[in-house]
Amino acid sequence: MHDMLTLQEALARNLDDSAPEVVASMVDTISAIANACARISDLAGQGVLAGAHGLADSANSQGEAQKKLDVLSDEIMSHHLGHCQHVAGWASEEHEHHQLSDRHVRQGRYLVVYDPLDGSSNIEANISIGTIFSILPHEGRGRLPTEDSYRQTGHEQLAAGYVLYGPATIMVLTCRRGVLMFTLDKRSGVNGEPMRWLLTQENVQIPAQTKEFAINASNQRFWEKPVQRYIAECTAGENGPRMKDFNMRWVASMVAEVHRIMTRGGVFMYPRDTREPRKPGRLRLMYEASPMALLVEQAGGRAVNGTSELLDLVPDTLHQRVPVILGSRDEIDRIVSYHADPHENVSWQLFKTRSLFVQPQA
Repeated sequence: MHDMLTLQEALARNLDDSAPEVVASMVDTISAIANACARISDLAGQGVLAGAHGLADSANSQGEAQKKLDVLSDEIMSHHLGHCQHVAGWASEEHEHHQLSDRHVRQGRYLVVYDPLDGSSNIEANISIGTIFSILPHEGRGRLPTEDSYRQTGHEQLAAGYVLYGPATIMVLTCRRGVLMFTLDKRSGVNGEPMRWLLTQENVQIPAQTKEFAINASNQRFWEKPVQRYIAECTAGENGPRMKDFNMRWVASMVAEVHRIMTRGGVFMYPRDTREPRKPGRLRLMYEASPMALLVEQAGGRAVNGTSELLDLVPDTLHQRVPVILGSRDEIDRIVSYHADPHENVSWQLFKTRSLFVQPQA
């Protein structure tokens, strides 16, 4: 393990084609996020002993009930970003408006957006949760950022990543030069020093083909025809048009779902549905979809809303929601082709006359 590069060493090497001041500022900013996530990992790992389980008796900007660990994670991220001289401001899924750095608002070169705790419904079940983040350029450096300053396409992200709090704490990161994977060394951090993140995999690649998909099948009746067709063909197995068996997964934590795709391929789908026609999707573009899309595409995969590339979308608001379909490129290409002809009939009746889980009676 002593030969592994630290986060700071690996970033300096990854960014060696950039100006020294850019390298230094990016390393400092990502280090601040990493230190915050190490603290969140510690709280999550203590479970109920940290007093972080249960509801916080508050709601976020969208009126959703917050968990105590949601609030604590947001406070930790905000604290560390506020002490980073390169961050002019940040926006969190938990707040309606963006926040300004009291110390560095005019000199900071970056804006940060983040979901402090993805998958918080899984906290008490002790299932993997995570943090998602994105670093954007502050185009108006020297001036106060406004909410419009954050309304950038995913292509403009300078870096994006997530941290998975599972049996190991893992950071998956891109600075637009491929995807790096780091593991938190929980034996480090003695004598008040920050805990170390060690590079454990580089040039992460998502296999182009897969036999695995992740979707919440309980929403099947609300899906649009292209998604109905795709899932029906997958569940038809080797006797269907795909002529192979697929496996379905669903963790209800985007970080956990995407990490599985990063390690062995697959498809993650939170598609548009008809439950609330005026709401085109469920996941937030800036805090979830765009960062994950950049990571997936940097690893050779593809990320779309069904018809358009996620990285092409310009946010209307800080909390805009979109459909998300991402993962192994060949499968996403197929799903996009189905969306190109949304009036095509579904050839294979989904799950036939039974649910995905009920077996026929003998």
